[in-house]
Amino acid sequence: EVQLVESGGGLVQPGGSLRLSCAASGLTFDNYGMTWVRQAPGKGPEWVAVIRSTGSGTTYAESMKDRYTITRDNAKNTVFLQLNSLKPEDTAVYFCARSYGMDYWGKGTLVTISS
Repeated sequence: EVQLVESGGGLVQPGGSLRLSCAASGLTFDNYGMTWVRQAPGKGPEWVAVIRSTGSGTTYAESMKDRYTITRDNAKNTVFLQLNSLKPEDTAVYFCARSYGMDYWGKGTLVTISS
């Protein structure tokens, strides 16, 4: 059974940083690209970033590319999302998903940006 478990969310003041993690199990992790998606309160899902299976290539949503960094550690079956210079509009539940067909998702981790 494939499982993706996000962690690292929390309440942060504007301008702060967080590092989100997504631990994967039940799949050959280094065979797949991984994607982060977020969903703000009352809004639809928003694609954030993707990383290739080897970690050699990344792509970001235009509005986040200067503040977010996606990385992965294939030895630990984990993908990360570093969030910097956070803004109130970054408040959302952040999900990781297997990029192949976007068929497996975690339950998400809540990020709240507020003073």
